[in-house]
Amino acid sequence: MKRAAALLTTFVLVGCTNTAIDPSGPAPALKLVSYQSCDDLLSRVRAAAARSVGPYGFIDGRRFMDFGMATDARGIAPPAAAAEAAKVPGPPVQGKDYSGTNTHTAGVDEPDLVKTDGKRIVVVFGSTLHVIDAATKKETSRLPVEAGAFQLLLEGDRVLVLSRATGGAITPPVMNDTSGTAKSRGVAPAYYTPATKLQLIDLNGTPKQVGEFKIDAELVDARQVASTARIVVRNSPAIAFPMYRQNLTEDQRLADNRAVIGSTPIEAWLPSYTANGKSARVDCNDVSLPEVFSGSSLVTVLSFNLAETALNEAEPTAVFADGDTVYGSGPNLYLVNDQRWRGWRGPVSFNDPKRTDETEIFQFDITSAKPAYVAGGKVPGWLLNQYSLSEYDGVLRVATTTAAPWDQSEKSSSSVYALRRSGGSLSTIGSVGGLGKGERIYAVRFVGQVGYVVTFRQTDPLYTVDLANPESPKVLGELKIPGYSAYLHPVGDGRLIGVGQDATDQGRVTGTQISLFDVGNLTDPRRLDQFKIPRAYSEAESDPHAFLYWAPSKLLVVPLNDEALLLRVDGGKLTELSRVSHRNTQIRRSLVIGETLWTIAPDSAVASSLDGSQRLANISL
Repeated sequence: MKRAAALLTTFVLVGCTNTAIDPSGPAPALKLVSYQSCDDLLSRVRAAAARSVGPYGFIDGRRFMDFGMATDARGIAPPAAAAEAAKVPGPPVQGKDYSGTNTHTAGVDEPDLVKTDGKRIVVVFGSTLHVIDAATKKETSRLPVEAGAFQLLLEGDRVLVLSRATGGAITPPVMNDTSGTAKSRGVAPAYYTPATKLQLIDLNGTPKQVGEFKIDAELVDARQVASTARIVVRNSPAIAFPMYRQNLTEDQRLADNRAVIGSTPIEAWLPSYTANGKSARVDCNDVSLPEVFSGSSLVTVLSFNLAETALNEAEPTAVFADGDTVYGSGPNLYLVNDQRWRGWRGPVSFNDPKRTDETEIFQFDITSAKPAYVAGGKVPGWLLNQYSLSEYDGVLRVATTTAAPWDQSEKSSSSVYALRRSGGSLSTIGSVGGLGKGERIYAVRFVGQVGYVVTFRQTDPLYTVDLANPESPKVLGELKIPGYSAYLHPVGDGRLIGVGQDATDQGRVTGTQISLFDVGNLTDPRRLDQFKIPRAYSEAESDPHAFLYWAPSKLLVVPLNDEALLLRVDGGKLTELSRVSHRNTQIRRSLVIGETLWTIAPDSAVASSLDGSQRLANISL
């Protein structure tokens, strides 16, 4: 009855656990298992949840849980079609006529609070969607949207608004005390589950909503390839454990919680959703089950063709797992589990010095209409963010640190692993370790066959890693400088930009630092120039979407609170052009359309010349 591997969306699921593995050997397979019926699924899930729960609920207190034109194979238009297209001016081209969202992977769009197609700018702040005409530099319309709106995806004349919303209420049960009294088994007030709301807006003429979808699960992230958007959401089971219980031992609390789990129906794990007013629920036949799971979190992938659908058909696909970070490589979508431990009482306690944390990886293929689970594996350590993973020529590269971000010990170090699919396993075919001993990773960037890793404690070693032979990765170079880079961006010609913080020799940060590196010689990385802004912080240090590099003009734009710093990147120099101010309002995004630089804050959009010397328009949002 249950297909074990077919998923609607391809993704690699990454989850951190606390069991030790041998990094020198092949990563074990992490297979999905089949189940015979919904009752069989419920039995397995209840057992896993009972193992995972503790005397005070699931370990994660946040959620009460643990947890177009025809082309040839190269994408090139046939000669006849190309000749016909050449007769008519085409639409603006991203990267040539305008900049888009700064994304990890070319061709894989990421949701952001500002989107453009080169003709108009769409902005969402708070509960309002704004549309700006790029040619006239005027706001043409605005539309009320969900109050929790904060992300957009754009396809043609349609924009998908992603919002955080409120789901249903859950009331904790009253437990009967074995002594016949209920005073020791009190009940907590009801609480509301998180939800995700999607609104599809048609921008033709006066913007209007043409589709609405809401699911009782929190938004993790989304990715878009061509016109297909994949929305990743996660929900904990709709279980409320008895709270405020006095005079109970932990064993009694644990027994109560397991009793609640034992009486909870399968519907508690499967989120309900509403598509344009019609209600439904994720079906148990759409759920995949890994061999090892906690039973306390379900990830659901929703797929929508934004060019064709009104959000009627979500075709949800789910897997029992957890995750907080999404990375898309094109043929695959990766969901990374940032929860650092599994279960209340894992096989190794959190403070045990013998504890070895690891990252689980599940690979799904989305090259077909019906994606399939194909392989899984493990690597030791923690990931920083989506930039810690990169897929190249069939090999998945993963950079990890052995110590958690909050660990201040000097025993940490970082490694880069190369994994390749072999049957149902993602096998570790090569690795290199020992990077930044006593430090942790602050930035990672993979560019082709090269990896760049920044670690930091007091100084910033920038490591260059040769991955041309994935079976034998090699650290070729190391550059130690004060401070660190939190985001790395390649700009061609063997150059790399780093945005982060300057620091003293003792590691105390002193303000934003922008560095220009020469990495043309991997054995001898050098810093060619740097630009310091004392006592400053840039949103680009934590959010790459705030970073803009416009290659046609060699223009670098970095937000600094209420200013946008404009730098020219020319040869080995960083030259300040000007600064664009928004008068005490934090600048969130920058983009280029033609010869105009747009800087956007929650209350205003400013159009300037590309060098920032002339202000062309100021629009109040």
